[in-house]
Amino acid sequence: MKLAVIYYSATGHGTTMATITAKAAENAGAEVRVRHIAETVDPAAFAQNPAWTANHEATKDLPAASGADIEWADAVIFGSPTRFGNVTGQFQSFIDSLGGLWAQGKLANKVYAGFTSSQTTHGGQEATLLSLYTTIMHFGGIIVAPGYTDPLKFADGNPYGASHITGPDNTNELSNEVTAALEHLATRVVEIGGKLAG
Repeated sequence: MKLAVIYYSATGHGTTMATITAKAAENAGAEVRVRHIAETVDPAAFAQNPAWTANHEATKDLPAASGADIEWADAVIFGSPTRFGNVTGQFQSFIDSLGGLWAQGKLANKVYAGFTSSQTTHGGQEATLLSLYTTIMHFGGIIVAPGYTDPLKFADGNPYGASHITGPDNTNELSNEVTAALEHLATRVVEIGGKLAG
């Protein structure tokens, strides 16, 4: 089973979440591609934000996500920070670039799931995932949310995907509950995606 983890990260939390997700998927037996969505903001605009600058420098030369990564995959886990209850502009620009593949039906019949982060509790995380899943329905994709399929979901409290609260200064590290939620999400996507892929 082939899984693509495609994410955008500004200050690095999404990069960490993608890494944890990919490792869990590999441990579950998947062949995994991790691809970041390229930054579309001029680095000069965030030069005063050390975390954003550091993450940009650490990821800018890594392979960037493309539609070919989705074509290759049997399943896709998307990640985006929350912006006003929705995905980031950078993430949306990537989605908007997929129109040709969508028109050819090449985004359909794959398993999809998502993760997100926000600075505050109830900062629009569930709305972001639901918005993402609306896009996936337009793809003809098969949404595999975690639901409450494991007791740990009662600890992290998000049946729509996995989510992290970065804190007002964006310095909160991932909790054990969020790490476990990401691992469960990846394992579930690999399991269901593998069944559908045959």
